[in-house]
Amino acid sequence: MAESVEAKMLDLIEEICDDEVIREERDIDLFEAGLLDSMAAIELLVAIETEFGVVIAPTAVEREEMNSVNKIIHQVQIRV
Repeated sequence: MAESVEAKMLDLIEEICDDEVIREERDIDLFEAGLLDSMAAIELLVAIETEFGVVIAPTAVEREEMNSVNKIIHQVQIRV
């Protein structure tokens, strides 16, 4: 199950960030790199809820807990 969550999350994040660099550099801060802004972050949370049925309220996690690909995947995996 974990691999499929990871694969789907990579696809979702790449689509929203519109950059394949997220697959190689999975620990970069997506906000600092300009790949994710607050609107895109909300879009990502909605996509996660649609894809996995996992609700992550923007107020439930600190930005530092969801600012890289690996951290986002982790937040989804612990809720699936």
